[in-house]
Amino acid sequence: MLPTTAAALGILAALLAWPVPALLARSRWPGRDPLVALLCWQAVGLAGGLSIIGALLVHGLAPWGHSLPEAVWSVLAGRSAGDPVRGDHWVTLTLAAVLASELVGVLLLSWVRITRTRRRHRALLELVVQPAPQPDARLLEHPAPVAFCIPGARPLLVLSSGMVAELDEAQLAAVVAHERAHLGEHHHLLLLPFVAWKTALPVLPAAERAYGSVRELVEMRADDVALTSLEGPTPRRTLAEAIVAAAGGAGSGGVPTGALAVAGAGVRARVVRLLEPADPLPPAARWSALGAAVLLLLLPTALLLLPAL
Repeated sequence: MLPTTAAALGILAALLAWPVPALLARSRWPGRDPLVALLCWQAVGLAGGLSIIGALLVHGLAPWGHSLPEAVWSVLAGRSAGDPVRGDHWVTLTLAAVLASELVGVLLLSWVRITRTRRRHRALLELVVQPAPQPDARLLEHPAPVAFCIPGARPLLVLSSGMVAELDEAQLAAVVAHERAHLGEHHHLLLLPFVAWKTALPVLPAAERAYGSVRELVEMRADDVALTSLEGPTPRRTLAEAIVAAAGGAGSGGVPTGALAVAGAGVRARVVRLLEPADPLPPAARWSALGAAVLLLLLPTALLLLPAL
């Protein structure tokens, strides 16, 4: 039973390593519902990691039992293998351990590094920023139009003096609402697994593609949340103008590493999306995408556990 399970998990891992991320990245529907698309990307990443590690583990433990739980229990109990243990079994077990350690280790290391960088930037900024007219925001003397937030236990939302001078009151409110959306929904946590994926598997094209797509979707989601709190006759145009203004200052070096900025990614696509909004994703399509994400997470889990029943 285990060889069949290992083959099925291997096929699933291969699909999630390239074709599925490529298809999702090229699809147009994610821009119509960034939140659902972000959940789908999380499912792809988690299911992909579980599939490839599971395939290696299942093949390596095949001599010890007819299912993964049985094989794991046999190993933990110190029982001898029922079938001959070949060299390929030891190789796949070693690869499973190495890959699992690398993915978890890189995830933790990325979190520590980013957290440390953000803490350092926050400490430096707190020495020079002043209270801004906008609630919960801080003013930084900088000629370029820059706005960003530094997430964490003590989040910091910063507007440059250039941004305050260039934008009107409604546009500034749009920028602040966008950055508050990043902080309120903890978008930095949605990005972290894909930072780790890209770092751990730099040769995998899907890793870079996934990170870029998730970055853009996070910004689109923050735009959508910001629009719900904006007043005025043309909130979409107001936010689009603010994004364009911030994009002009994004290349000035005013945004620190680890921060989430209003002009962070996909500026052109986001402006077009705001000015020429597409129809929302129909409820049937939305629930279908969510159902597919759930099934994607359940499939490798079922392949690993069902043979034991």
